[in-house]
Amino acid sequence: MQVAPLVIEILDTDAIDGGRGLRQRMEVQYNPTQYSLSKSAQIAEIAIPGLDAPLQQFIRGQTEKLTVELLFDTAAQGMGAGATDVRTLTGPMYELVRIQPKTHAPPRLRLTWGHSGLSFKAIVETIDQKFVLFSPEGIPLRATLTMTFRGYATLEEQIADLKLESADQTKQHVVTRGETLSQIAWEELGDPAQWPVLADANPGVDILEPEPGIILTIPPIELFRSGSS
Repeated sequence: MQVAPLVIEILDTDAIDGGRGLRQRMEVQYNPTQYSLSKSAQIAEIAIPGLDAPLQQFIRGQTEKLTVELLFDTAAQGMGAGATDVRTLTGPMYELVRIQPKTHAPPRLRLTWGHSGLSFKAIVETIDQKFVLFSPEGIPLRATLTMTFRGYATLEEQIADLKLESADQTKQHVVTRGETLSQIAWEELGDPAQWPVLADANPGVDILEPEPGIILTIPPIELFRSGSS
């Protein structure tokens, strides 16, 4: 049974430059033995006097990252005079992190491995080349590339993927120092002009300088949408 290779496909066709070795579809020489995915969230600590620990408030998600180590080797083609430089294979990979002449940016790409395995749309964040075997002439014959890919998605793709149903439910927001109702309306409801909705839902709150530490009720999005129509 033939093993499917890990494939890197360039999505920015304007970035494809044959002179730099870039092709729309590039297969790795050897499949990796492992890869790692990481993702984190930015959390703010809100200190409120009298509590044993600060409250934790989600700010935003961080970009997902994929890290993979790839092996390239030309030693099998000969190690003596005229040996094939392994950089003929690693060069196109190294180009993935460089600014391309036509797009003025590194190319967007997609990594795929098999029909139902890895599929990751990204740009290359870092690439580390390590040369570990040389010909008598000093030509590198074997290299390992450690590559970190930063996930990429448009605003529309992210919104469609999130499916934020919870936005139509009543929530709570802990006020931090310096926040105004219009700022909170922008963060929670997506429209700073909806600050009166927050004022109506929280009678007695100072509109311009709500007291830090108080907990505001955030009404469902559908409620303020229907009220403004």
